[in-house]
Amino acid sequence: MRIRPVGRHALLLDCDDPGQVEAWRAELWRRRDDGELTATEIVPAAATVLLDGVPDPTATAARIAGWTPRPATTTAAVRHVEVPVVYDGEDLPTVARHWGVDVPEVVRRLTDTAFRVAFCGFAPGFAYLTGLPERWAVPRLPSPRPRVPAGSVALAGPYAGIYPTASPGGWLLVGRTRLTLFDVHADPPATLTPGTRVRLAPT
Repeated sequence: MRIRPVGRHALLLDCDDPGQVEAWRAELWRRRDDGELTATEIVPAAATVLLDGVPDPTATAARIAGWTPRPATTTAAVRHVEVPVVYDGEDLPTVARHWGVDVPEVVRRLTDTAFRVAFCGFAPGFAYLTGLPERWAVPRLPSPRPRVPAGSVALAGPYAGIYPTASPGGWLLVGRTRLTLFDVHADPPATLTPGTRVRLAPT
């Protein structure tokens, strides 16, 4: 892991192993909660963690360099969200061809996968869900759709995701949910936040 300054009051942690991002995210959130770290925002991404609003980046970087993330928290301490999904996406046959199985097996695999929110981006409330084996990664569409309906459950690369609002998008659509994923009046506004365990339950 490398620590780089970003501007006057931010640090970026570059993780050689993307699998360490969640460990560092959880460790930094825990230390902030315990008063050992001051940062306005701690934002994980695919292979980095950004700390913004750090009063003394140099001193903070030196402290972080001496820390070792704790082992993953127990499942009892992790937030879980069950997302009710109607599996009727128009790209289910395409995913089935990529995986070499039939559509019911695609639905079974997605239902049985223990997903985790790795990071958020693209749009407010859009969570990138990890948990699928690398061999199940699927390509995006050659050309994005002009409009993907809100609540669409989709796959792209190694990730699953749910569109919180209608928007253009090139992910493969496998289903839909009526769950509200972003509400500016809620705390937090996003239903799916980093570290959250997610099950895409059939309904």
